[in-house]
Amino acid sequence: MYYFPLQPPYFLLLVGFLTALTSGLALSGTLKVIVQKWPSDRTENTKPRSSLKQLLVPFIGITGGTCLFLSSGLEIFGFPSSLALGVGLPISLFTCLLVWLQLGSMMTFIEREGMKSLDLDSFS
Repeated sequence: MYYFPLQPPYFLLLVGFLTALTSGLALSGTLKVIVQKWPSDRTENTKPRSSLKQLLVPFIGITGGTCLFLSSGLEIFGFPSSLALGVGLPISLFTCLLVWLQLGSMMTFIEREGMKSLDLDSFS
């Protein structure tokens, strides 16, 4: 027998998408401000971990929005609520953790080597 929810969570799907989208815009703006401040802060000893603290709140918003979007989407396509959350939550958290670690390592690399080190066109 198939499971069809009586009230599919379309509203939660939209809320999760908009949360992730607006948090992504906030993360992008904050990241631009941090990168613009780097040349003026070269004289001071600033650690990249301090700049990552500024990105934590928008990134948590992206993680929460992604989790809500994925879980709601799975529930719309017929998964029971508990199974949709049980699948969506670990996938979202694990993916966002990997992206966070990659972001931190890239910011450390750029701060150490400079922006010119990311010029991928010079390799071809």
